[in-house]
Amino acid sequence: MEHFEINGGSRLKGTVKIDGAKNAALPILAATILCEGETILHNVPDLQDVRQMITLLNRLGITCERREEGGLRLRAEDEMNCHAEYELVSRMRASVCVMGPLLAKRKRSQVSMPGGCAIGDRPINLHIQGLRSLGADFDLAGGDIVLRAKKLKGTELFLGGAFGSTVTGTANVLMAATLAEGRTVIESAACEPEITDLAEFLNKCGAQITGHGTPRITIDGVDSLQGVEHTVIPDRIETGTFIIAAAITNGELHLENGRLEHLIAVVDRLRHLGLNIERYEKGVQVSSARRLEPIELTTQPYPGFPTDLQAQTMALLCLADGNSVVTEKIFPDRFMHVAELNRMGAHIRKEGPTVIIEGVKKLIGAPVMASDLRASAALILAGLIAKGQTRLHRAYHIDRGYQRIEEKLTAVGADIRRVQD
Repeated sequence: MEHFEINGGSRLKGTVKIDGAKNAALPILAATILCEGETILHNVPDLQDVRQMITLLNRLGITCERREEGGLRLRAEDEMNCHAEYELVSRMRASVCVMGPLLAKRKRSQVSMPGGCAIGDRPINLHIQGLRSLGADFDLAGGDIVLRAKKLKGTELFLGGAFGSTVTGTANVLMAATLAEGRTVIESAACEPEITDLAEFLNKCGAQITGHGTPRITIDGVDSLQGVEHTVIPDRIETGTFIIAAAITNGELHLENGRLEHLIAVVDRLRHLGLNIERYEKGVQVSSARRLEPIELTTQPYPGFPTDLQAQTMALLCLADGNSVVTEKIFPDRFMHVAELNRMGAHIRKEGPTVIIEGVKKLIGAPVMASDLRASAALILAGLIAKGQTRLHRAYHIDRGYQRIEEKLTAVGADIRRVQD
């Protein structure tokens, strides 16, 4: 196992290249199950979750060849296996994205029920509900979700949940509906850019999808889809993380490929905090005021403030001049980083789904433990500004969503290294 050692106090300055979006790449990889012929993808990040998805696709008969950096060539060679086993699904919840494509293309899907999650309960009942609405028969067998359908039929269905629209659920139903008979209308569909990117990929393949990017998506089923060439969108969460990295170190970064149009709510809140964020032809330029104003924010489904940037923003708010309030509306239990930030000298108090952050003059380096992907990013950001050394254990969490983050940070002035335990 590995950990990070971070010596705080360095001001970040320079250029960081933003990689492809993990949360767009994963469902697009799953969608290649639907395609005849060869698919070529560009800008696919080399992340642990992506490697897990490729391993799963290999088990399902999809060959995958690495090309140039960020490039993949995929083709379905064997369509007999329809079983996504617990061994793989338990390592990555996004594996459930193969459920819809397997059902639509191979008439049967057997996917292990995902296990627990450090950021709270994430049920997949809406996925199953949506696929059953399309005509699938459902059963449970030995911890596996089994779905069967000789032919899916289009219908009108609702995918809203207790905490808003389901992103992976929308992806699953959207992919399945592309080969269904007739028209499918998804109401309360997720509007995230990653869903839009998936829909645009499928349309290139021959699907007939309209309304993506809105809460009402319409899909007219087709007989088959063909493999195409597609470039995955840049990762908005990585962009937001590096914007905050510039702010917390009072630095100045140019984020190549960053797209502000995918971060409107984040930019709004961070500008109130005191950041200078500007759009350029090929990316984003960010710098920070020396005094950070306290703010209030609430995580919401897109286009609201993303839950995946909540922890990183909280690390920044620890240094604001006053009291800030953060309310988590997507995953109310997503606060395991609070105790670790308090170990570093932060003053954070949790009250239900809300935390109150009293700004402090400085953070102090300490041994801390990452509980999940975004919490690990928050603790790295805190370590960049903390006095002394921060040792972040469970470095593997960060590799699920950030490609070689320590190399990118070192290149712009951070003192961070990965160490074998």
